[in-house]
Amino acid sequence: MKKPTFNAYEFMKAIAQRGLENQERKPEDYEDVDGILICGKCGEPRQRIETFSNPSEDEPFRTSDLLVTTSCKCDREKKGRELMEVQAAEDMRKIGDLRKASLMDEKFRDMEFSQFKKTKHNERNLKLCERYASKFDLMVQKNQGLLLWGDVGTGKSFAAACIANYLLNQKVPVVMTSFVRLLEIIQSNNEEETLILSRLNYAKLVIFDDLGAERSTEYGLEKVYGIIDSRYRKKLPMIVTSNLTHDEMLAENDSRYKRIYDRIFETCYPMKFTGPSWRKKEAAKRYDEMEKLLEG
Repeated sequence: MKKPTFNAYEFMKAIAQRGLENQERKPEDYEDVDGILICGKCGEPRQRIETFSNPSEDEPFRTSDLLVTTSCKCDREKKGRELMEVQAAEDMRKIGDLRKASLMDEKFRDMEFSQFKKTKHNERNLKLCERYASKFDLMVQKNQGLLLWGDVGTGKSFAAACIANYLLNQKVPVVMTSFVRLLEIIQSNNEEETLILSRLNYAKLVIFDDLGAERSTEYGLEKVYGIIDSRYRKKLPMIVTSNLTHDEMLAENDSRYKRIYDRIFETCYPMKFTGPSWRKKEAAKRYDEMEKLLEG
């Protein structure tokens, strides 16, 4: 028995007809001498003749023409805008999910490099942090992190948050947290520990804020070392901020802390933050403003 030949014309005929019936006709559109619909704005056709195989028993190579819809420049641009809007909404959703997955404090979530007040003390560090963020793919390849250290209020956490938010806006998975917060979560809920460690392993970058503030129990130190060592072994970069000085970390005699700092020194480029405390300046400003209000 002879195998029936597929008839593309018959297959497409109903589809083409539905397309023509559903095609939106704009007021400015017109038909040319061949009856083809033309866009009245861009002048490109919105319909075209397409040839399909339509074999018969006597004519196995017969073809037939169908009028089908097509996109003019206006249609393509409209479709492109719609796709961009859908993609932008999806991007925002992903970025929102990434921010929720991060353990970043609320105060850090809107910090950007443009908000960083340049001074003679921080200008070089700001430039280096911006370059680190813009060249992050290369930093990942090299497993290169940062150690931001210096006095309280000199902008370490601000700079780290700017890097985090820059990358989150590029849809790069980033977790910014502190060991104090991590340990609080882990110690209060054993089930949460697995989820937290999974996030830390999934993130392209982890930022540990305020290293040294967690100096407490043997259990806590083992957890801190385990988290840092896991990043080290997976060759995933991290950024660490600390109020401890570089010399204090180098001179640490306690082997428990020393092995933590050794991992950090091996993979993190140290940057010293100096200058007056922004927190103290802000507090003084608020004090002066309130004094004027009360005395005025």
